[in-house]
This record gives sequence, C-alpha cells and structure tokens, in this order.
Amino acid sequence: MQMATVHNPTRKATGRVWLITGASSGFGQALTEAALAAGDTVVAAARRPEVLDSLAAAHPDRMFPVALDVTDPARITAVVAEVLLWYGRIDVLVNNAGRGLVGAVEESTDRELRDLMDLHFFGPAALTRAVLPHMRRQGSGAIVQMSSMGGRFSFAGVGAYSATKFALEGLSEALALEVAPFGIKVLIVEPGAFRTGFAGGGALQQSAAIPAYEETVGPVRAALPSTDGKQPGDPAKAAAAILAAMEAKETPLRLPLGNDAADAISAHLHASREETLTWESVSRSTDFDD
Repeated sequence: MQMATVHNPTRKATGRVWLITGASSGFGQALTEAALAAGDTVVAAARRPEVLDSLAAAHPDRMFPVALDVTDPARITAVVAEVLLWYGRIDVLVNNAGRGLVGAVEESTDRELRDLMDLHFFGPAALTRAVLPHMRRQGSGAIVQMSSMGGRFSFAGVGAYSATKFALEGLSEALALEVAPFGIKVLIVEPGAFRTGFAGGGALQQSAAIPAYEETVGPVRAALPSTDGKQPGDPAKAAAAILAAMEAKETPLRLPLGNDAADAISAHLHASREETLTWESVSRSTDFDD
C-alpha cells in the first residue's frame, strides 16, 4: 500500500476519523482543513498524495495522505482495511473525488460516460459498501456525498455529468433510510459555483463538438472555463456549513450550497410542482376503472 508515512497499527486517533477522497484540492482540501481545525484525524486520499505533504507536515499526528484512485476497487478495499487497522474506526466518509464534463448527449461517447460513472457513482458506491459494515458495528457514522446542484436538475451541455450525480443522489436517498436505524447519517451536498479547480487547469473535460449544438451547448463550453477563479462560492465556508449540518440534531438529507444553488434548486422545485399540478388529471386517469 502506498502511504506517505509508516504508522503504528495500534495508534489512537484524535477526535473523529475521516476518510476524504479528492482531498488534494477544492472541497476535499477545504474539508480536510476544517476537520483538522476541529481537532479530528484525517486520512486524505488523492491520486497524487504528495500534493498534501506540506499539510501533513503541519499536522504530523492527525493528517495522513494516501494514494487512491476511486475507480480501482482493489485499492478501495486496501485503503479502508488499512485505516481500520490503524484506528479501528472510520467516523466520516466523504466521497468527493470528481471532475466535470461538458458535451451534448449526442456528443458524449460511451467511454466518457462510463469513465465518469466509475468516478462519480461506482467508486463512491464501493467506498460506501466498504465502510458500512464497520459503521453498523460501531453504531455511528456519517457518509457525505459530494453531489452538485446539477444532481438535482440538469441543463444543456452537462447531461453526462448530471446523470452521474442523479445516480449518486438516488442511491444515497435509499441509503439514508436503510442506515438510519444504525445511527448512521447520510448527507448529500449540492454546491453551485465555488472557487475550486473544477473549471480550470485542464480539469474540465469536453466532448468533441458537433456544430449542430453550437447554439445550445456552445455557450456552456465557453462560459464554464471563463469562470475559473471567479466563482462566488467560498470552499472554506462550504466546509464549515457541511460540518454544521453533520453535527445538527436533524441533519438534512440534501444541503444546497451557494446563492446560485439555492435559487436554481428552488426555481426547479417550483417549476416541477407547477408541471405536476398542470398534468395531474392526466396522471390520475391511467388506472383501471373500478
């Protein structure tokens, strides 16, 4: 197992033990820093854990980088087993690793769709399954699923991305009902535009363009990269909000973050309700007659 440091398996953790994926930047890094500030212990997973060396050096007893590609099931099993060997517990799992993809549905290839689904759905599902037996035994735990406002509704150019987040949210909604009796919380986080690396530095992938979609998808292709470093959302404030929601007596199932997410999700819910009411008589007309 590729670890930054060798540890004593009998080591006692300080505070809660977190396992955070995609911890080298963005929300993952912000949550790592917030958990450390709260006095907790963090196993910070990333494809390039060396990026976290300076943060680990500042917290040598409570922050441990680990190499993990969440699309590798064998590595998932090994990492979870190693964390449990060290500390005997995982209190919080944060499924955060991810990236963006812009493209019309017709433009998106099978390979692009499958790769994104592996990253945003199958990887988090595997990690969730790996930690649940332990959380059930200890009678407590929290699973934080980093979704997006694009996991609640979609728009032109992000169909593939939204499809993966819709899948994660559907899984998590059922999961929350299944694990509540064991004292395990599930929190789905739905951020809007935050100042992370999502839109820049080559992180945002784009499907090969078909000219016919220039009018509907073209503006999204141009606009998203141009927002890099200018987004209104503060990742540190998002991390604080997530911790507050987790510690609340009644943790919400879904937590939109950012004014843009709050506005857009509210508008979507209103439009969905209006459409349902408009077509309600048709919906109710399809049962067999008594």
